[in-house]
Amino acid sequence: MQTQLDLNAFKILYQDEHIVAIHKPAGLLVHRSSIDKYETQFAVQITRDLIGQPVFPIHRLDKATSGLLLFALDSNSARLLGEQFSQHSITKTYLALCRGWTNPTGLIDHPLKYQKDKIADKYKQDQSLPQSAETFYETLAHTTVDHSIGQFDQQRYSLVELKPTTGRKHQIRRHMNHISHPIIGDVKYGDRHHNHFFNDWLGQHRLYLAATSLRFNHPVSGKEMSIHAPLEHSFLTALNALNLMHAIPESSHDSNVKPN
Repeated sequence: MQTQLDLNAFKILYQDEHIVAIHKPAGLLVHRSSIDKYETQFAVQITRDLIGQPVFPIHRLDKATSGLLLFALDSNSARLLGEQFSQHSITKTYLALCRGWTNPTGLIDHPLKYQKDKIADKYKQDQSLPQSAETFYETLAHTTVDHSIGQFDQQRYSLVELKPTTGRKHQIRRHMNHISHPIIGDVKYGDRHHNHFFNDWLGQHRLYLAATSLRFNHPVSGKEMSIHAPLEHSFLTALNALNLMHAIPESSHDSNVKPN
């Protein structure tokens, strides 16, 4: 099942002469991919057309992940920002809705087998050794839902804030699955029973993972910057249904959805 795409959630969050930050809706590709060759809409082209100039991708978000995406507006800024990403000096923050009750805090230090990207890694040789990967997390809230799945009459869920220090492909999704707390809506690494429950309960299908903030040094001024992205309406709908709106950072709220 395809993630429902809401292009109304596409927003320019910040722009100056050298960079532009957008909110990418869940279901929107960052750029053209052979994996989704029939897709016709991409964040790169939409941003370019909206601001009237070329943009340089600095990093990527999975198609199913919503949230903050940063572009450079010139090649030098792209190079300097790319160096910050490669040196892991940029702080990336995500929110995720996970199965089960996670620990209050934790560090997932689990190497991940390299996954080749058909476009970005077209000329790279296969790498057989696992790559180091670390993700810090903090549990913001726990909740339960009265619904029978398997032998359990109640289901447990956690709202988690995550800060990966490395940028491996699908790192957060794979790490949360590794500690037996897969992200709801993850069709590749998640739990299909819980995914189906959320689809039927809320009438929407998406991965409940969102990039909510970036902290980095501006490529030209050197000033430390912190940009935040509000959660997409579909994500807030789920949190509202779970009575978890009180637990999210103020910058993640959308005035169109109110806590119960």
